[in-house]
Amino acid sequence: MNKEYDYIIVGAGSAGCVLANRLTASGEHRVLLIEAGSRDRNILFRLPMLMGKLMHSGIYNWGYHTEPEAHLDGRRVYWPRGKALGGSSTINGMIYVRGNPADYDGWAAAGNPGWSYAEVLPYFKRSERHEDRADRYHGDCGELTVRRARGENPMFDAYVEAGEQAGHHFTDDFNGERQEGFGRYDFTIKNGKRCSAARAFLHPAMKRPNLDIATNALAHRVLMEGTRATGVQFRSAGRLTIARAAREVLVCGGVVNSPQLLMLSGIGDSQEVERHGIAPVHHLPGVGKNVQDHVDCCLVHSCRAPVSIRDNLRVDRVALSVAQAALFGTGFVTSFPYEAGSFMRSSTALEAPDIQTHFMPATEETANMHWSLLSSGGSEDIAREHGFTVRIGPVKPSSRGRIALRSASPEDSPLIFANYLENQGDAETMIAGVEMMREVMATKAFDQVLGDELAPGPALKTPAELRKWLVGAAMTTLHPVGSCKMGADADAVVDSELRVHGLQGLRVVDASIMPSITRGNTNAPAIMIAERASDLILNPSTHPETGAAR
Repeated sequence: MNKEYDYIIVGAGSAGCVLANRLTASGEHRVLLIEAGSRDRNILFRLPMLMGKLMHSGIYNWGYHTEPEAHLDGRRVYWPRGKALGGSSTINGMIYVRGNPADYDGWAAAGNPGWSYAEVLPYFKRSERHEDRADRYHGDCGELTVRRARGENPMFDAYVEAGEQAGHHFTDDFNGERQEGFGRYDFTIKNGKRCSAARAFLHPAMKRPNLDIATNALAHRVLMEGTRATGVQFRSAGRLTIARAAREVLVCGGVVNSPQLLMLSGIGDSQEVERHGIAPVHHLPGVGKNVQDHVDCCLVHSCRAPVSIRDNLRVDRVALSVAQAALFGTGFVTSFPYEAGSFMRSSTALEAPDIQTHFMPATEETANMHWSLLSSGGSEDIAREHGFTVRIGPVKPSSRGRIALRSASPEDSPLIFANYLENQGDAETMIAGVEMMREVMATKAFDQVLGDELAPGPALKTPAELRKWLVGAAMTTLHPVGSCKMGADADAVVDSELRVHGLQGLRVVDASIMPSITRGNTNAPAIMIAERASDLILNPSTHPETGAAR
């Protein structure tokens, strides 16, 4: 190939799709987008209710697992990551949460000028086309369609009411004036179908003659000449190909693949890369460190009345609803099962919420595994099959993990050490959340329908008992970030303009640059990061924080 572009983007996830759109919009720049996965053509992945079932299918998915987790009794935790145009936005839960203003003010206070909440809010609004909200917090002219939850099951409202009865606020908009409280989430759903980053940003740009897209193309390394990135070597159609970048290489592989590509290119801890026979190019010890993820657990109840979504999950009804959704954009499968939730503080001394919940009027087992062709039978079946699930977890975890190379081969998945519950405070926060949610579920709103507590179970009451239970029950909320940290300290990988420290022509643009995880689901922040990066790339003179990378 040996073709030259102005910019090469590695990874067509949420950030990569935004960059491909913004960098080609003027027609002035030649851009190559490299994606290891395929095109996003499977219609089933566009139907929101099928997300949980399909995420385990291996389609559009790297299918990673962590290494045995030391604090989870050696369990290997499943880490699905998107492998297709749109990346993880092609397989995620579509919940649109930006995080708390304190998250971004914290980034700025830590030495990252330009990233305060007031400064990033315009980038959130620029992307957004909200169908239902029109105020100073939302945009209505962007590419990404966002809408309110529209599920009809009455237990979503019951959950919000129960939160109020337990003394919590009602919050109409988790992305508005106040995040804390109980309410319904917003979703990236358009006409009843998933509005992934590929659908929103990349598909409209595909017709532009200055954008080339290489799918099923695995990046092997960033090419360097001295301290400048000059291109990318990747394998496509069974052969190695080289593409040159006249201006910049933009790494958008996400929390796992971005640090892996840097290390394969000799950029990282020199001892680590040399151990795999890779010639060190630039010593940057923070590459792969600082990994953070939202860990959570499930409070599960049986239900004494057939008010859950269990009967909608019968195979015959799902099939009918799939056809309805595909043809008309309506029906049960056009909504997501975890529509209600909350943000809570475990202590009034905290400045912002430290606990998030997601509520589903079904058990995880029913929703993900047991789609029955027959409706439930008598009262015994109702108690067993109908139920409620509340996922509960800390949104500011203190545990830190890392990504490391398994070998020098790009074909080998890297080693993932999430280190869930390494910090005792994360378990304590989760236990506090379980206790708070037990109070919520015991309110009048659930009086007529709530059955037995199935997990953790009423016998587990003390912090010690619940801590022991978490060893087997804790799981990921699928929000890993932070492996290419932004900052100016010794462990930082990129500066406040996302340029790799000590190198030229190389940036990392995705959720891996987060110095600390945001409070809530992380797809919206990943899109915002790319929006801001596009401005930094195209209009550097308008940003007073611009300076030489250390």
